[in-house]
Amino acid sequence: METDMTKGSPLPIILKFTLPLFLGNIFQQLYNMVDTIIVGRFVGPGALAAVGSTGTIMFLVIGFSQGMSTGFTVLTSQRFGAGDGEGTKHSVANGTILSLFVVVFMTGISLLFMKPLLRLMNTPDDIFSDALTYISIICIGIVANVFYNLFSSFLRAVGNSRVPLYFLAFSSALNLLLNLLFVITFQWGVAGSAWATNISQAISAILCLYYIFKKAPGLAPLKHHWRLNWTDTRHQLSVGIPMALQFGITASGTMIMQSAINLFGSTAVASFTAASKFQNIAMQGMMAMGQTMATYTGQNYGKGDIKRIKKGVRLALGTEFIYAIVGSIVVCLALPHALLLFFSGDVDVSAMLPWAKTYIYLCAVFYIPLSTIFIFRNTMQGCGYGFLPMMGGVVELIARLVMAVFAIRFVSFPLSCAGDPAAWVSAALFTGIAYIIVMKKVEKKMSS
Repeated sequence: METDMTKGSPLPIILKFTLPLFLGNIFQQLYNMVDTIIVGRFVGPGALAAVGSTGTIMFLVIGFSQGMSTGFTVLTSQRFGAGDGEGTKHSVANGTILSLFVVVFMTGISLLFMKPLLRLMNTPDDIFSDALTYISIICIGIVANVFYNLFSSFLRAVGNSRVPLYFLAFSSALNLLLNLLFVITFQWGVAGSAWATNISQAISAILCLYYIFKKAPGLAPLKHHWRLNWTDTRHQLSVGIPMALQFGITASGTMIMQSAINLFGSTAVASFTAASKFQNIAMQGMMAMGQTMATYTGQNYGKGDIKRIKKGVRLALGTEFIYAIVGSIVVCLALPHALLLFFSGDVDVSAMLPWAKTYIYLCAVFYIPLSTIFIFRNTMQGCGYGFLPMMGGVVELIARLVMAVFAIRFVSFPLSCAGDPAAWVSAALFTGIAYIIVMKKVEKKMSS
């Protein structure tokens, strides 16, 4: 099921590869939404707010780990595109070993500093205990999350976007069943929801690993591949570290934004949580196109076809613009109905709606600049350039920080919510310029 993206008409290849990624991302978001929906309906709005208040921390911890391990797979994509079978296997083994170090480091650090971090973020006292319980258990499961994303990224690097989708769909169904069992039957509260997530993702990782060794011989390392290679390590870290820092910097900005929102109480936090979870569904098409461009660019960069990379970017941008316009309309119209999923009948959803509308309406206007970030950022990373995409994260951080400072200064919920749109517009301008700079460097490198 490998796909050579260096041949044929780019748009059909891009769309065919993106669709399974899009469906997989939807399953991943439903996977995450199951926690909030079941907790919100069967434990209460306070528990939903507790889970929601940790969302930005999860993005920081899990995103940093995923960014590092996903960066390790860029080399795999490039070597596959270049037809280097032996090098492809070496990159898989080397990336797996490096990911083990990432998991040990991130698990230890996150558990050590989680409690003071929640205090620093102004987490309301009435949800603090549940928030700490939930995020601590999620951090224990970093190993499952990282290796599912690593193994599925290896498969995507060689053009296989369908198999990770199948395993994720199975795991999502399992996550739902385990949430129902642990939260409703066993009444484990937020802890049950967190353990359901960890167990389901661990099974996804095992299934992907099994498939690689049984069905994807071009990826499966042999005994002599399992050693750290300095050349591979240097290359993978040069891409993985900036990608991890980009996630970490972006997450730091969202944490600052979350800190401002936390000041408005658990009702505002619960409303914001439900709205942002719903919006994340709409964003998955943009993310999937970005993931596709990382693989597409990596393979064509390995082959040395810069013209094909540029053509693919133009086609992807046109597709993203259409998707962004449709997505913005859908989320605004569907928001009142979507909120009903997160709360039981005894909760006054009408009290939640104004908070949620403020956030969604502000964001929906800026989906087009948001969509360009995923294209430009992943294209640069597919070429092996990690610094400028990382600096795009710095731009987002600064924008969210400025908006959060004003929001806290003027005690304004709309200004708190405006942190995302401000970050998107700023990063879109930066990454667009950075993409032009990187393409000129790539052209110069390939012509020399």
